[in-house]
Amino acid sequence: MTTATLIVPPLCVENCLFQKPNFTPISRRKYRTSCRSVKCQAVGQSPESNAAVYQGVYGPWSIEKSDVKEVILYRSGLVTAAASFVISSSAAFLRNSDSGVIDLIGGNLDLLYGLGGFGLGLSLYLIHIYVTEIKRALQALWAIGAVGSFAAYAALAHPAGKGLVEYVVENPTAVWFVGPLFAALTGLVFKEGLCYGKLEAAVLTFIIPTLLLGHLTGLMDEGTKLSLLGVWTALFVVFAGRKFTQPIKDDIGDKSVFIFNALPQQEKEALIRKIEQQTSQNLD
Repeated sequence: MTTATLIVPPLCVENCLFQKPNFTPISRRKYRTSCRSVKCQAVGQSPESNAAVYQGVYGPWSIEKSDVKEVILYRSGLVTAAASFVISSSAAFLRNSDSGVIDLIGGNLDLLYGLGGFGLGLSLYLIHIYVTEIKRALQALWAIGAVGSFAAYAALAHPAGKGLVEYVVENPTAVWFVGPLFAALTGLVFKEGLCYGKLEAAVLTFIIPTLLLGHLTGLMDEGTKLSLLGVWTALFVVFAGRKFTQPIKDDIGDKSVFIFNALPQQEKEALIRKIEQQTSQNLD
């Protein structure tokens, strides 16, 4: 039996270290139907399309409408999470105001928290991270945080006659219940900062756990917490807003890697042999 040598993609494909395939149900169906045509693309033939063609590790690829839909949904989830957080956080800075708007926000903090959590969950569902285990870990943290939030509300906040957000603010130990959800957010912004070199994402990676730990341990005074919350709020707005200035292809990554890994093993080996033959011919 002929043993094919696996071509390992560079550590940074599309400027990201997390290069190993994972699929949402939408993308799985899409890639299954396109695998046959990609075999031709990966050995040098261009896609039969007027769309822009990008050179991937395993061959050319192009952006489809379904790709654009997934990326827009991913970014919309981030905007939803950021908007909910910013609106909720404004109550902390304007709590001494007599404005009816502040009363409205204060009365709907749990609704905003739930909306933001949903947006984050949507983004974690659609995020393109090539190391499947990392993606699953972030999703697990989100799920644990969501369950913990519900449990904290049902068992602690509601019996005390308070909302979840209000209870967590007044009882720092409750951070243990909601913390995993924010850990998932930290992982997401860390990935964005590492992949795309975004300063605001890199700073958020440290701001989020610092503020939560400072509140949990009681080692941080109110002024410091408000300052960090302000920085978090401002950077979250910048982070979410800048997502829509990125090219769609950035959030897709190297699509050829996804499609290659969706092929059956025999087809992978055959494709690798063809690529190696072409590489040898080009070198000669």
